[in-house]
Amino acid sequence: MDLVFATHNTNKLKEIQTLLKNTQFNIKGLQQIGCTEEIPETGNTLEENALIKARYVYKKYNINCFSDDTGLEIDALNGDPGVYSARYAGDVCNADDNINKVLQNLNDVSNRTARFKTVIALILEGKEFTFEGVVEGTITSTRQGEKGFGYDPIFKPNGYSLTFAEMSLEEKNKISHRGKATEKFSAFLKNS
Repeated sequence: MDLVFATHNTNKLKEIQTLLKNTQFNIKGLQQIGCTEEIPETGNTLEENALIKARYVYKKYNINCFSDDTGLEIDALNGDPGVYSARYAGDVCNADDNINKVLQNLNDVSNRTARFKTVIALILEGKEFTFEGVVEGTITSTRQGEKGFGYDPIFKPNGYSLTFAEMSLEEKNKISHRGKATEKFSAFLKNS
């Protein structure tokens, strides 16, 4: 059965396809259903944004779908960038801009505790479900590693000496916020 992941991010699509390869679902991205528009994320929480995107695709294309929203919450920045993680450095920015802003805002700050949080919203046969995953960690003072995407080069999960950007995709998926949310999501799909 086809299940659409409401994302244009090919990195996220690959991660999810890897994590859900043992389900009965064929995971497709927005490109594969001809959806090229950017879906507005106007919610004030990760859950609201995930539901907005899933509802948009379900209503417009009448297809089972899911979406996620992920945020990096930094304690010293009062939970920022949070729901604004993707556009923290402005509406027209990239991952490097966002990382630069975080590092600049944490310059000379000793408390670097943070967490990544992912919420997955699923619409299956018209019914809505959500799944959450969280990983605690710290923000490094410099970029470390070339793998991953987003804030991965500056996020070091608790109990590890490597940032997400220094880990293989398999290592990261075992402990990441998206991995944890997807584990709950996958268990639900296997029992559906």
